[in-house]
Amino acid sequence: MIVVVGISHRTSPVELRERFAFAEADVPAALEELRRSGAVDEVVIVSTCNRVEIYAATRLDAPGAAAALKQFLFRRAQGKGVSSAAMPAQGGPPNAAAEGEFYVHAASQCLAHLFRVASGLDSMVPGETEILGQIKGAYQLAQRHGFTGLALNRAFQRALHAAKQVRTETNIQRGNVSVASVAVELAGKIFASVAGVAVLVLGAGDTSAKVARALQSRGAKRIVVAGRSLERAQALANEFGGQAVPFEDWPRHLDAIDIVISSTSAPQPVLDRRTLEPMMTARRDRPLLLIDIAVPRDVHPDVNILENVYLYDIDDLQAIADDYLKLRRDEIARGEAIIQENVRAIFERIQPQATAAPGTSAGLA
Repeated sequence: MIVVVGISHRTSPVELRERFAFAEADVPAALEELRRSGAVDEVVIVSTCNRVEIYAATRLDAPGAAAALKQFLFRRAQGKGVSSAAMPAQGGPPNAAAEGEFYVHAASQCLAHLFRVASGLDSMVPGETEILGQIKGAYQLAQRHGFTGLALNRAFQRALHAAKQVRTETNIQRGNVSVASVAVELAGKIFASVAGVAVLVLGAGDTSAKVARALQSRGAKRIVVAGRSLERAQALANEFGGQAVPFEDWPRHLDAIDIVISSTSAPQPVLDRRTLEPMMTARRDRPLLLIDIAVPRDVHPDVNILENVYLYDIDDLQAIADDYLKLRRDEIARGEAIIQENVRAIFERIQPQATAAPGTSAGLA
């Protein structure tokens, strides 16, 4: 049996999703804990700004596997503000609170969900490209550490194949199709135009790079990149003729900044009311737009009470994303047909392998 248990932007707000998110460095230990529990034979964890999902091949039936995986997630999140009252009972079915936040898909529905996610059809911005790399990275990490076998190898390899097919056989990627580009579009709506504004990008990762590219295409006057790795920040800044600064120095540059776009991997907020209030006084209350696309969030919501501070988090981008959804409905339907075609092609080859030994590779015809 293959099964997925997950939480996403479709089921829960960011303030809950961030409590279940995994830092990449923590994933191998989490995978090992799951395997030691005896509930799974193979396992992959996908954790992005919009979703946390556990894919597993298991000898348990779907309800039993779902209960075990939810128990693991809630136990891990208990220290992040998730009440123990919301946890499934040990060895028993999850209660209504847990059921309400998580979805479960098994067998062919699990495959269809995985293929849909990898193809960008389940994303906040339909057709966005980041998710395919994130799915591939999650799979490769689990495979590298020996947590996948025939079932999940075949499932994830076919997911990559299906995603490529959707990308090449539909027009779903036409136009702005990333969370980063939607964030920049929001900035353009708030300021009328991004052209001429000064922007601070917190975090020098892949999402930050996409933000910087989108900003440059809109004519931003100045881009400052602050990263914990100054070398990576410098490489990104050089690409756009911007300025790189050590992460701890970014507050010194805020006085000249109009927009802050934050996408770090920090486990706690890097900006809150106490930090920002004196900075706003120094700015003489000039308007400041904060776009927080990180999960866990980089900016504490208490900054909202400050005058002339405008904070938008990942969930606030949903309104713009909904516009893209309307424009892409026909392409989504074409993509769904491709997904079902791939599910039919691979399902019977996966089910008999659900208890195969982890670490065994399998190719796809």
